[in-house]
Parts: sequence; C-alpha cells; structure tokens
Amino acid sequence: MVDRQWVLKIANLARLQLKEEEIEVFQKQLGDILSFIDQLKELDTENVEPYIQKAKATPMREDEPRLSLDREKALMNAPEKDNEFFIVPRVVEV
Repeated sequence: MVDRQWVLKIANLARLQLKEEEIEVFQKQLGDILSFIDQLKELDTENVEPYIQKAKATPMREDEPRLSLDREKALMNAPEKDNEFFIVPRVVEV
C-alpha cells in the first residue's frame, strides 16, 4: 500500500510541491502502478529468450559544418524573449 509519507518522499525527490488533493490522487495512481507491476511478476518467462540488440554500435553520421539559424528565426516562436535571448523558467534555486 502506498501511504501519504511515501508519496511525499517521492514528490520531494522529484522536487514537486503537491497540494493535498494531489497527494491523494498520486497515492492511488502509484498504488495502481505497483499493483500492475505485481501482475507482471506472475508471467511465466521460463522459455522466453532475453532480447539482445544485435547492432554492434550506434550508426553515426559524418559531422559536417552547416549554416545555423539566424537569431531572428531562432527566436521567432519563442514564448518569451528579451531582445536576443530566450527567457525560460528558473530551474535552479539560488
């Protein structure tokens, strides 16, 4: 059973601040996810071969110089901008 404290711990690790009603919703959703995973444990995989990717390496393209977008085109669809810069939400606390 997923309890309130467990949801709050996961939210803290994910840097989320949950409202009271969200805690209850996530408590149920996380419980449902874990129940589904328990169902998967019941599958008989005795004679199932493990999947092994056969490619020896990721195919790479040649690194060739190309023209980049000019500043005006790059900023054209930005939701927020300041002259020549994108404005984005702060993700690191100071």
